[in-house]
Amino acid sequence: MTFMEHALAEAEKAGHRGEVPIGAVLVSGGLIIARDGNRTLELNDPTAHAEVLVIRAACAALKSQRIPACDLYVTLEPCAMCAAAISFARIRRLYYAAGDEKGGAVDHGGRFFSSPTCHHAPEIYAGIAEAPARHLLKEFFQGRRS
Repeated sequence: MTFMEHALAEAEKAGHRGEVPIGAVLVSGGLIIARDGNRTLELNDPTAHAEVLVIRAACAALKSQRIPACDLYVTLEPCAMCAAAISFARIRRLYYAAGDEKGGAVDHGGRFFSSPTCHHAPEIYAGIAEAPARHLLKEFFQGRRS
């Protein structure tokens, strides 16, 4: 199973909990050190995005606010809040599945990492397992509308 497939599994779990199906895994040295999906409803916390949750868990596990040897795999292009957290944590590489034209802040919207005030920008790889990630989101929102 690839790291993105693990992130997709976390997204599926989030969807089953009634959360927007977004999942993330944080990897260091070829091992997953944190995994989670969105939990904003469950925790009544608007910052409980998958990316933020795995960054918090990894920083706690590694006992450091900066985790420059880590790579993040996430099923949707990070928003501005998550992009800022990625930058502040000094994450080495960001891999994301589907772009987010409305809320994304990496290749859409404010393009956080291109901002002159951004202190650290990870290497970015987009479109990995994009079709299954989009399918999860599309099914979730179609279910909400019906």
